[in-house]
Amino acid sequence: MDRFEAMSIAVAIAEAGSLSAAARQTKTPLATVSRKVSELEAHLQTKLFNRTNRALVPTDAGRSYIAASKRILADVTEAERVACGEYAAPRGDLSVSAPVAFGRLHLQPVLAEFLAAFPEVNVQLSLQDRAVNLLEEHVDVALRIGALADSGLIAVRIGDICRVVCASPAYLKSRGMPRSPDDLSAHDCISYPPIQSPSMWRFTRDQTEYAVPVRSRLIVSNLESACDAACAGIGITVAFSYHVTNALKSGELTLLLQGFQPQPLPVSFVYPPNRFMPAKLRAFLDFALPRLRASLADVQKGIAPRRRNKTP
Repeated sequence: MDRFEAMSIAVAIAEAGSLSAAARQTKTPLATVSRKVSELEAHLQTKLFNRTNRALVPTDAGRSYIAASKRILADVTEAERVACGEYAAPRGDLSVSAPVAFGRLHLQPVLAEFLAAFPEVNVQLSLQDRAVNLLEEHVDVALRIGALADSGLIAVRIGDICRVVCASPAYLKSRGMPRSPDDLSAHDCISYPPIQSPSMWRFTRDQTEYAVPVRSRLIVSNLESACDAACAGIGITVAFSYHVTNALKSGELTLLLQGFQPQPLPVSFVYPPNRFMPAKLRAFLDFALPRLRASLADVQKGIAPRRRNKTP
């Protein structure tokens, strides 16, 4: 049995969901695909797929074997590329994942320059506000905001971002300026639940985190809407610093409670460990890291918490 061929077929079945779809994908006769799977299961002495009316679904053992097969096949592919000299110049498809707003505001401009500099590299950019599984979803590199789980991925720190409190000058003129988080009880708030609870916002005072109750007049499903609502004078909101940079520069929003900001959140690139780093990925990291670091540094200017006296 050709194990590499069997691994490739097992991976194709897992991705395609059926024997016939895998046969078309691999351009292999359906009978051969079915036979190869049976031979592989007999060799491993375990069942790799559960057969339902609609699809083939990997068993627990199958999921582990397919994940390992993907890593092995990727190593073989990279080794062959090294041997044939493909690494002389970056080329091929690069899959990149990032949060929606950060990707749109900061990563896409860098990618435009990268594509112009490396004409033989094509990029698939996936913007979504969730942590993708790089191996299962075939993502080469992902940008993550926040503390990283111990996942075995390689992480490269880009910089930090802050969570900031802001409101429009018109709102503050009519309702007054909050001087401490406790003052928020007298204000209308706009909440985005993944950052702050609609009923309780958290702050840092003298290196101690504490919570204050708030009244959320508006709860939104994305930070863009929260920032738009704040600009419209609906209330006070909490956002990541990069969401409000332009609104702060234009005067549409005013920073509040800067002395009570929580600790900044790290921004990092993560990618799977691989003995042969593809030239396209190395070129992307070398190109994007200094530009994104400079971009984040610009965002942080002017929003660093001001020094303040002890709480009266």
